[in-house]
Amino acid sequence: MVLGTVDYLADQLKQALLQLIPTEERTMNVGSYDMETTPVAVALDDAMSAPFFGERRLVFVNHPYFLTGEMKKTKVDHDLESLQRYFEHPEPSTILVLMAPYEKLDARKKLVKTLKKNATIIDVNQVSERETQEYVQDALKAKQISIDADALQELFNRTDGQLGLIMGQLPKLMIYAAQSQRIELAAVEALVTKSLTQNVFDLVNDVLRYQTKAAVELYHELVASQEAPLKINAILLGQFRLLLQVKILARAGYSQGSLASTLKVHPYRVKLAMQMVRHFDQPALRAAYLGLLQTEVQMKTTQRDPELLFELFMVQFVNDRRAVVTR
Repeated sequence: MVLGTVDYLADQLKQALLQLIPTEERTMNVGSYDMETTPVAVALDDAMSAPFFGERRLVFVNHPYFLTGEMKKTKVDHDLESLQRYFEHPEPSTILVLMAPYEKLDARKKLVKTLKKNATIIDVNQVSERETQEYVQDALKAKQISIDADALQELFNRTDGQLGLIMGQLPKLMIYAAQSQRIELAAVEALVTKSLTQNVFDLVNDVLRYQTKAAVELYHELVASQEAPLKINAILLGQFRLLLQVKILARAGYSQGSLASTLKVHPYRVKLAMQMVRHFDQPALRAAYLGLLQTEVQMKTTQRDPELLFELFMVQFVNDRRAVVTR
């Protein structure tokens, strides 16, 4: 089983497993089934079949949500008793791979207990910043390309430190650096678009530094680029919620690693949040969060222009905070 939410690593493992089946045999001896649309019995029929003119059969079972505590609204009827029996007595010539893009399974389920007892589980959940850097450096080294420290940092910033997003950006950066064999900051700034989350992170900075003009301009830019105001506001709320949680828990003695684990947030996001909360007090974070919460309510219950509502939030937040400071 491949368990975890880092798609890049899961895809790498999937490609490695495919190499076990000769190219000319894959049409007949490789199967892939999505449990959100296909009954597990179909995948089991394939898994229990003998290889066709080959030594092995490879069967991927994708999105086995029934191994988690997740409730899915689906009309697919799964024969889990047959799956239980297969886990207990698997077909020797078949490699059955469950691709589970989840943080964890429901350990209380008999099916999961049997799976853990009889299967090899490869965890591809969170990847640390250091591990992500190693993947990047190894990929570049293979092409004899280097990357400047500030360029690597900006690449992390623009992709939220997500391994899959970073590796997806490397090919065009390597093409750009084909002659110089070096990736500079200017290349990252020119070729890698900031994610919505990173733009919102910049927006959070503008809000907390009372930069009304900069905040409003960036908000307008995001809306002009077809980002929904409610979505922007939701991400803003999530960011301020994270900052509050980090501020409170860090004061209680939580380390960066324990914060990421407790809050179930990517370690790189926690790192950025810890850097930011050092410069702002808890009342300011709380005031911004509550102000944005009220803005969301108004967006959902009134016909007022969302961009105007954000401008009003900024004016009120800045005025209220300045009044507190001058008391």
